[in-house]
Amino acid sequence: MILTGLLSWFLVGLFIHVSKLRGWGQPIRQDGPQTHLQKEGTPTAGGVAFIAAFLLAWLIYFVIRPSGLPEDRSREVMIVLAAIGMGLIGLADDFLKIRSRMVGGKKELLAREKFPLQVLVGGVFAYFAAPLSSHVLFASLGPGWDVVLITLVLVAAVNAFNFTDGLDGLLGGVSLIVLLPFLGVSPAALLLVGAVLGFMWFNAHPARVFMGDMGSHALGAVAAGVYVLYGDPWLLPVAAIIPVVAVLSVIIQVVSFKTTGRRVFKMSPIQHHFELSGWKETQVTVRFWVITALATAAAWALMGGQW
Repeated sequence: MILTGLLSWFLVGLFIHVSKLRGWGQPIRQDGPQTHLQKEGTPTAGGVAFIAAFLLAWLIYFVIRPSGLPEDRSREVMIVLAAIGMGLIGLADDFLKIRSRMVGGKKELLAREKFPLQVLVGGVFAYFAAPLSSHVLFASLGPGWDVVLITLVLVAAVNAFNFTDGLDGLLGGVSLIVLLPFLGVSPAALLLVGAVLGFMWFNAHPARVFMGDMGSHALGAVAAGVYVLYGDPWLLPVAAIIPVVAVLSVIIQVVSFKTTGRRVFKMSPIQHHFELSGWKETQVTVRFWVITALATAAAWALMGGQW
């Protein structure tokens, strides 16, 4: 984990340098918190660098540590492939955002383009993961329904983690906490935590780089993968309560505005509502970390205190 963190730290720092030379800056919403306007032009898509560090470290680990049960190796391969698949969807989004800022053109993947790809990746993962999935808290629903459940968990996690991004250090810290219970059983979780720590050196407030969609998509995929294969899929929304609330706030805001013309929140996702309500960005971030820590501890307790 230490070496992965150092590699991530180096690659993210290099990415920031290259991004500034090429002008790969993040545009900021003018209708959002006014304190965010000073972030205009901050390099984005930093997840590309720390996910590259994670994948390189995992490949090295996989080669030098070939021992272990075939089933365990299968779990790890499935988790990493899910992260790659979802990460590539996020990378396409990051690429379009950067290119549109530089030369114009399409700004991002539309939901109707992104969602089917996510379902495809989630379905493939679920098909192979279902026979190996863990059901410590609740019994299996049956082969077919397990595939449906796992697909929904993976797709929901990817989008929920994506909506949680937006404040300096928020998603990185939330992801680290959610993954903590699996550091002793999943090399993928352990190495990803190291990679995120390297990234957070630069993403701490005031951030010198933003994560982007590749990073958030891959984080959501790994979190879903470890809970499905080593814990229990029903426990992920318990531990990841902040991503769940973030995505629910977006759904509530959209439905309310389209049906009544009124907004429930000052801005969604919900972290921006609290900012516009007077909380400092760092207060929102740290308090959401605290909530995540308590929720993850609750999930761990529901598992009997062991994984």
